[in-house]
Amino acid sequence: MAETELSLRPGSIVRCRNRDWVLLPSDRSDIYLLRPLTGAMDEVVAIHRGLSDLIGYDLPEERVRSSAFPPITAEEISDSSSAKLLWQAARLTLREGASPFRSLGRISIRPRVYQFVPLLMALRLDPVRLFIADDVGVGKTIEALLIARELWDRGEIKRMAVLCPPYLCDQWQKELTEKFNLEAVVIRSGTISQLERGVPPNKSIYEYYPIQVISIDWVKTDRNKFHFLHFCPELVIVDEVHGAAEAMAQNSNQQRRHKLLKEISAKQNCHLILLTATPHSGIESAFRSLLGLLRSDFEQWGMEDFTEEQRIELARHFVQRTRKDIENDWETENFFPQRESLDETYELSDSYRTLFEETYKFCFEIVGSGQGLEEYKRRVRYWGALARMRCVMSSPAAAVAAFETRYGQFEENEDQVDFRDFVFESSDRITSDEQPNPPIEAEEKTLSNTELGKLRRLARLANKITRDGQDTKIEKCSELVQKLLQEGYNPIIWCRYVATADYVAKGLEKVLPEKVQVLAITGRQGDDERRAKIDALSASKPRVLVATDCLSEGINLQEKFDAVIHYDLPWNPNRLEQREGRVDRYGQSRAKVKVIRFYGRDNPIDGTVINVLLNKAHEIHRRLGTYVPVPEESESVTEAVLNALFLHRYRGEDPRQLKLNLEMSQSVQALHKKWERDAEREHINRTRFAQRAIKPEEVVCELEAADAILGDPKTVEDFLLNASQRLGLETVRDRKNPDVFHINLSQLTELPEQMHFAITNNNLSTSGRRSPEEWLISFLSPTPKGAEYVGRNHQFVASLAEYILEVALTDKKNPIATRCGVIRTRYVSELTNVLLLRNRYLLEYPERPPLLSEEVLVLGYRKGNDGKNNLIERTEATELIDTAQPDANIPLEEKRELIRMVLGEWPTIEGAIIEEVKKRANELEQSHKRIRRSIHLRTKDLQINPHLPPDLLGLFVLQPMVKS
Repeated sequence: MAETELSLRPGSIVRCRNRDWVLLPSDRSDIYLLRPLTGAMDEVVAIHRGLSDLIGYDLPEERVRSSAFPPITAEEISDSSSAKLLWQAARLTLREGASPFRSLGRISIRPRVYQFVPLLMALRLDPVRLFIADDVGVGKTIEALLIARELWDRGEIKRMAVLCPPYLCDQWQKELTEKFNLEAVVIRSGTISQLERGVPPNKSIYEYYPIQVISIDWVKTDRNKFHFLHFCPELVIVDEVHGAAEAMAQNSNQQRRHKLLKEISAKQNCHLILLTATPHSGIESAFRSLLGLLRSDFEQWGMEDFTEEQRIELARHFVQRTRKDIENDWETENFFPQRESLDETYELSDSYRTLFEETYKFCFEIVGSGQGLEEYKRRVRYWGALARMRCVMSSPAAAVAAFETRYGQFEENEDQVDFRDFVFESSDRITSDEQPNPPIEAEEKTLSNTELGKLRRLARLANKITRDGQDTKIEKCSELVQKLLQEGYNPIIWCRYVATADYVAKGLEKVLPEKVQVLAITGRQGDDERRAKIDALSASKPRVLVATDCLSEGINLQEKFDAVIHYDLPWNPNRLEQREGRVDRYGQSRAKVKVIRFYGRDNPIDGTVINVLLNKAHEIHRRLGTYVPVPEESESVTEAVLNALFLHRYRGEDPRQLKLNLEMSQSVQALHKKWERDAEREHINRTRFAQRAIKPEEVVCELEAADAILGDPKTVEDFLLNASQRLGLETVRDRKNPDVFHINLSQLTELPEQMHFAITNNNLSTSGRRSPEEWLISFLSPTPKGAEYVGRNHQFVASLAEYILEVALTDKKNPIATRCGVIRTRYVSELTNVLLLRNRYLLEYPERPPLLSEEVLVLGYRKGNDGKNNLIERTEATELIDTAQPDANIPLEEKRELIRMVLGEWPTIEGAIIEEVKKRANELEQSHKRIRRSIHLRTKDLQINPHLPPDLLGLFVLQPMVKS
């Protein structure tokens, strides 16, 4: 038994069920965890030690016993490209890579250099308390999930939860599964019952499902919060956290979100990652309440006057970068799309102009006459007028709905006088896209019979426009859409109300060619239905999405859309940026996206919003390179718009002549002055927290080290093209785009049975499919439109690599890649032998199970003048196997004789090889410690010990050309 226990330590090769396995570390001393020698972690099996020993005598194939890596023979010989293919396959099957970033062996994307900065910050914190406030569209989801995957693969967490708004749950689940290979469940009102049915008795749903995506609005309630907090996972990620800042007492929903996060942050060992592109709404106390979730004392620090020591300390936990920061400081190539912003205008038709002028006159009169009313009724008239004007200028359909309100439905309540969310778009949550009936109905209760009679006349005017179809706004929009489609763009048309979105979609369907797909998405559809409808759009046909702001925050739409038209201008500039950020973001394959600000030339409503809000936001963005939220105090924004729109006097001018030349009232000037102060504060903060202390070359160095172990995108490309050629699978480069390849899937049936089964049973994604037979792929990320990204962990690549390695080790008669190669080449002047070694290491911390890591190490040697075999530099050995080409033929028997000679020399070189492997283990140990150098308790006791001897995977002999 003692001998068995010694030999069966983690990393050992064992035999069980007539197959060789690698013994993995286990949390339980009574369980063997076995991974196939050439397989992946999803094939791991667990065997009880007692059962293995008990049944082993009757069924010896069930017993776990020592084994060894399959030896090389001189019969396993082929050409040099075959040996290189084996090297590539072996690297691409690695999942527990030996580099400090363990997660890179398991993710299905290629992150950019700047996206590793939060990961480096997180690895230097214990516990991880991190606030990621990078700009819209730079990939905060990827940054957060890189940290999550790394902590998971290091064994530091076993459960995690993402808390997000309900409309983002499905997207988070998709990102976790498709990009980070983490299977998550969605927990919200519509899924909880089904999930609970699958949980064993006496188990909490939060214990049973290790990876959860939870609606924050579902879990914040007293009914659901208790169990979540009791079984809180080790890591919690909170998306759109600005919606959980401490708020006014009347905003009870936001207050409950904040209370939940305060209770999570009170758990001292809980890792917490906060995400938002708009951390500061303009209210200092709200921002500090979010910082207090990282560390309680941060909430007391004044952001205007903290000390340098405080800045340094906060910078360990807070990162905030603009796209300009990233492009200037972190990336050598432009991978964000260029945003081309255009203004397009329309002129009202005669009948629509009449409706607008009469409505405007009516609103102007009731706001003016309401100045003598009590405060409550005066404010109600303000809100009703603003809401009604928004509807009228949105579309005839929204206008009809506004005037056909069922009078008297609203119950008077002075506490509800602030109808902001029915008029202005909120910054911290998605505003309802339904008609703003409450402020309109409340306004009607303050009107006289004469004024109500005027409303009924306006309703008749709105109905007439709807009936006659005289709408130049939709006509002009149709022209813009057709032009964008002709230029190859696929636009999103953003609308304020459901009625408008449905109206616009129907109007476009009438004028656009039948081949153009037109889809309307509004808040009346559930999250699942929205996602299903967007997914169902064909990427090979032109498409137009008409949407309300239910899709404007957090949703990724860049894969299928690349242009924006603001059919209704938002009255909150923050929402403008959120809309445009759906297409102008990381992952957009088009080099240039178009955004069109669409408004009426003779429409003072649009003119007011542009002059008071949107132009100011654009001016600040142009100066700072980022959007600064409009100050959130509702009274200041409301007063500014009201003064600009209604509370000045025309002095007899025609309201159409206002256009964009509105006077800047004192309230507008006050709003802009405060906005400028916020912008200056934001500029200072982003300068402070752009994390320039972490240098790009520092990150690049670690990524290059990981690429050397795992293989970079070029390795994947070379491997797949080489393997496809050997398997007879046609892979052709696209004529128009050299970064795209066509694979003929109809040939899969001609592959070896084992390979065909492995691929077809992995359910390859349907993205990139032009037909069931043709598949478009690319090795670039972001990926060209219409193609599917194929990285090292793509199912196709993983199945191919595992199959080639399995056959090379087990089938000596029909291997695709052989373990030996011999060439005669000008690349060397002396006989040189290159060895492919598969090294296994144990990463060991005190009081924690060890972690297994692996790499394929390339070592070479040649005889020195003293006749002894001496190792050559690793870089030279790697370059030889990667680039050396044959320059002359060698007879097969001579090749075999050379292989036998090298195998016979193994005892003379084995000692030097083992010393080199130990040296390599020390290099890796120092690299791991360097990454986590700020956590002394975690690094000082870290040890990386190699499992010796290493596996001899392959052998490559390079014979110099014979001198003539």
